[in-house]
Amino acid sequence: GYPITPASNILHTLSNWKQFGIKTYQAEDEIAGIGAALGASYGGALGITASSGPGIALKSEFLGLAVMTELPLVVINVQRGGPSTGLPTKTEQSDLFQAVYGRNGEAPIPVIAPTTPGDCFFATYEACRLAVKYMTPVMVLSDGYLVNGSEPWLIPDPNKLEDFKVEFARENEDEKFLPYKRDEKTLARNWAIPGTKGLEHRVGGLEKDQETGNVSYDPENHHQMVKIRAAKVDKIADYIPLQELESGSENSKLIVVGWGSTFGAIKTAVRDLAFEGLDVAHTQIKYIQPMPKNLGKILSNYDKILVPEMNNGQLIKLIRDRYLVDAKPLNKIKGMPFEAQEIKSAILNMLNV
Repeated sequence: GYPITPASNILHTLSNWKQFGIKTYQAEDEIAGIGAALGASYGGALGITASSGPGIALKSEFLGLAVMTELPLVVINVQRGGPSTGLPTKTEQSDLFQAVYGRNGEAPIPVIAPTTPGDCFFATYEACRLAVKYMTPVMVLSDGYLVNGSEPWLIPDPNKLEDFKVEFARENEDEKFLPYKRDEKTLARNWAIPGTKGLEHRVGGLEKDQETGNVSYDPENHHQMVKIRAAKVDKIADYIPLQELESGSENSKLIVVGWGSTFGAIKTAVRDLAFEGLDVAHTQIKYIQPMPKNLGKILSNYDKILVPEMNNGQLIKLIRDRYLVDAKPLNKIKGMPFEAQEIKSAILNMLNV
């Protein structure tokens, strides 16, 4: 990585854990940081890099290369106020579009957003698991409020965490190695360690043949490869948890839909209203791309949908686009997290109470 507020502590902390086999490297800039991480993944390790919005912008070309080469990579974006260098020490949720769309060409990647300081561990662990299982870069979308926050956290039993296995390709004398031959269930390609006898193949940013990995300008091949890469990300929805309600029920008058660090303020506001006898539902989206398979069904149960965000309205546009629901925004772009009272007031106004 490369130092940037408020993501630098990730590199600082990991540099103390060499005894766990972790190798850290402070690069000369953001581009070199992700380049080294992707190179590590090409070599058979799991490359991870962390930054904030301006640094993620610099990393976007290498993110596209990771999509094209279909190598596992985890990119952590600790959001801060923007655009440009913006408000380095203030929090914001304005990089969601950057995470979902911020690359040239058709380059979809999974995006996961932790909800609490403790959940940052589980979200990053899940990102590592998905990156390896599906041979894809994955982005973790955190923010300054989460990384500078704290909460009581029970250290998990490693044996109870969902396991993921790494299976590198091996030479098979009976058949030719095809680097882009895919697993039928996940559509992940083979992961071959460079220098392995019989597994020689090409990598790079130019479009690949569907199986051989050779450079291909064939129109039909490009069309199919774009569709395959998108389908691979979409298939992740078959293996992630279904969306659940944090509070309320399907009979609630209104549902509040949040993501990321808005979790605490929304939960408090909805809980306070429940004490006052007002039935309001709440769901917090952790998987931004792909979204859980049942999210559309959940949203269709409610006449009123409120989406609080620390941006000018980004998740709400994804929700309106994908599910054609009449969601209403609550936007705060002040470099400060929501207060529960702000969300509570917005709910009461929508319900005309």
